[in-house]
Amino acid sequence: MDIHSFEGTFTREDSDPPVHESLSIENTLWASTVVASGTVIGVVIYTGKETRSVMNTSNPKNKVGLLDLELNRLTKALFLALVALSVVMVTLQGFVGPWYRNLFRFLLLFSYIIPISLRVNLDMGKAVYGWMMMKDENIPGTVVRTSTIPEELGRLVYLLTDKTGTLTQNEMVFKRLHLGTVSYGADTMDEIQSHVRDSYSQMQSQAGGNNTGSTPPRKAQSSAPKVRKSVSSRIHEAVKAIVLCHNVTPVYESRAGVTGETEFAEADQDFSDENRTYQASSPDEVALVQWTESVGLTLVSRDLTSMQLKTPSGQVLSFCILQLFPFTSESKRMGIIVRDESTAEITFYMKGADVAMSPIVQYNDWLEEECGNMAREGLRTLVVAKKALTEEQYQDFESRYTQAKLSMHDRSLKVAAVVESLEREMELLCLTGVEDQLQADVRPTLEMLRNAGIKIWMLTGDKLETATCIAKSSHLVSRTQDIHIFRQVTNRGEAHLELNAFRRKHDCALVISGDSLEVCLKYYEHEFVELACQCPAVVCCRCSPTQKAHIVTLLQQHTGRRTCAIGDGGNDVSMIQAADCGIGIEGKEGKQASLAADFSIRQFRHIGRLLMVHGRNSYKRSAALGQFVMHRGLIISTMQAVFSSVFYFASVPLYQGFLMVGYATIYTMFPVFSLVLDQDVKPEMAMLYPELYKDLTKGRSLSFKTFLIWVLISIYQGGILMYGALVLFESEFVHVVAISFTALILTELLMVALTVRTWHWLMVVAEFLSLGCYVSSLAFLNEYFGIGRVSFGAFLDVAFITTVAFLWKVSAITVVSCLPLYVLKYLRRKLSPPSYCKLAS
Repeated sequence: MDIHSFEGTFTREDSDPPVHESLSIENTLWASTVVASGTVIGVVIYTGKETRSVMNTSNPKNKVGLLDLELNRLTKALFLALVALSVVMVTLQGFVGPWYRNLFRFLLLFSYIIPISLRVNLDMGKAVYGWMMMKDENIPGTVVRTSTIPEELGRLVYLLTDKTGTLTQNEMVFKRLHLGTVSYGADTMDEIQSHVRDSYSQMQSQAGGNNTGSTPPRKAQSSAPKVRKSVSSRIHEAVKAIVLCHNVTPVYESRAGVTGETEFAEADQDFSDENRTYQASSPDEVALVQWTESVGLTLVSRDLTSMQLKTPSGQVLSFCILQLFPFTSESKRMGIIVRDESTAEITFYMKGADVAMSPIVQYNDWLEEECGNMAREGLRTLVVAKKALTEEQYQDFESRYTQAKLSMHDRSLKVAAVVESLEREMELLCLTGVEDQLQADVRPTLEMLRNAGIKIWMLTGDKLETATCIAKSSHLVSRTQDIHIFRQVTNRGEAHLELNAFRRKHDCALVISGDSLEVCLKYYEHEFVELACQCPAVVCCRCSPTQKAHIVTLLQQHTGRRTCAIGDGGNDVSMIQAADCGIGIEGKEGKQASLAADFSIRQFRHIGRLLMVHGRNSYKRSAALGQFVMHRGLIISTMQAVFSSVFYFASVPLYQGFLMVGYATIYTMFPVFSLVLDQDVKPEMAMLYPELYKDLTKGRSLSFKTFLIWVLISIYQGGILMYGALVLFESEFVHVVAISFTALILTELLMVALTVRTWHWLMVVAEFLSLGCYVSSLAFLNEYFGIGRVSFGAFLDVAFITTVAFLWKVSAITVVSCLPLYVLKYLRRKLSPPSYCKLAS
């Protein structure tokens, strides 16, 4: 919720004069709030669609898979074939009589060319693929939130990933403290602990010796002569600043079995370490406060106006919070003004990004260099500084600050100007480095994806050095690979020069900031995208959520390839929704990305199996299923065309009522649908050889070439079945329906067996179940096995179909229709086997 500038006047019940306050997050009434006393006059709030978070997101689009688009094109081709065949039949009739009526009759007779059951079979198959993904024990917690695009997982070329929380754990660990002349790492933290302990024990002994009443407030440190401080005092001040300058609140959990422990824990000063946890909006701040606890200075209590710290000796220090300046994306820093209740010293502490703090702190010659060094190690850096204030200085600031907050025009600018008046010549205390550790198996997963031919783009809001280091440490960019860091450009000329410099480099990774990217896309969109797509990896840092979605859209428009976006936070939702396939990770930033995505996983490493195994199987199975359903309609339409041609192009149906319904349902549905259980390689093999994934992106499993092959197979088999029935059963011509339909069912069952690459026991059950259904139906549906109408008088003779002659002739027709295809398949596998066959052998 974004709050509009508004002045609120609040009158207390006692005799105090009216207190004027500006409306802010602290005095806003939220939903379901009950006003116990006083009145509410009015409030102006940006909410709903006008909030920044909503304006930074885009409306989700309806996603349609590439396989569905390809099948739609093939279905249109089949429709044209249906019309052409009907016109040809009417033309061969000679347009005699009411030819337009015959045209529509032929359109109905050949309507099986249009695979009406294709959509049903595919949707059921997609539901099965989703169920298999969610039941896979190797990727627990996977949720399939859409059942329309599982095949997209097998066609991806570009993977766009967030960094924090996606490639990394979003669990911060304090790694480095730099004081300018000395640096402390993980192995020297015990030195800091001893310095802090000695410093506070020395202060306590001094306080005990000089305990002569209340200590008067000291003057501001800036007025004192500058003397070089000892390392111990500098460490003490740095640790104290880190433990005070934050927005962390310690929370005490109640012990098991003790009711009301939480309520009295703080009142009784029972600050036990066992049941304390820290809560904050940023994991960086929690990591800093946890580190100060580990070196001896512990945050034990905090409310709106005060903070309490516990020293290594157990003494509790109290500080009054006078002002708090929260972190914003514009200022990139936060500050706090506190008063030490024991000495009455007022101190202004501030911490923030190096770009924001460098102009604020006093001159130094080490900050920029050390920030770069830490960033190259993959550490997130924060600069900590302080400024001592006298009581007069603070009172002057407070009056100006209050006046600025009550301004009705340009309030935010005036408030910022007053705060900036304090942010001058601050004393640089330290530089902290916090590490966001990589998730488990990120390196092998990225290597697998790269070997699979997937180009990976990392889009992050972090600074350039940190993003580059994470790209190297995660092996997104190999250590032997050159990196071209796109320098900051602000106009067309600079962008042109930089693009020319980048064009001269070959096979190098690209690192670019969001500002430079915006300039390049404004003037040289096509050239930049063309060059970037040739890179093995691209890192975009300082990216806004809108920019992330724009990059996805650009890749789709310029390459025509399938894109996948993966992220874990609300700032990744736009990117996830814009991509052809969106994957969300349930992380520490909530479930916003997970709920907006098409697929939800627990860890980044699960994406490897999701793509290599489930993506491959979904695409291959749907391609085989779709083409087989088309073949099933084409073969029976071919038989109808041959039948009509023999009978002088009469528009008479070959098969009646239930036979046509049964053909697409109980006679062939189970074996055909069992193709959703087929797999060309085992999951272990697909994970071991990710190079197999490259073949899928070429779309060879479903193309016009494979479609034409299935059309030729259908024409050949339909012709053989019909002509075979007419040639071999010339004397018993009235039985042609039973003969040809039996051979047709057997051919379909054998063709399923020919298509299957790995047998599953349910496939065998489906084959025999369908065959059993057909054989048993022969006894009940004998009136349907006549030519044309039942009134023709051609009924099924049960005694006839049990003769040896009938059985061997049907078998001969079936063998002639299927055997050549088996031979061709065998020869092709021997002479030109696909890549997965080479591995299997």
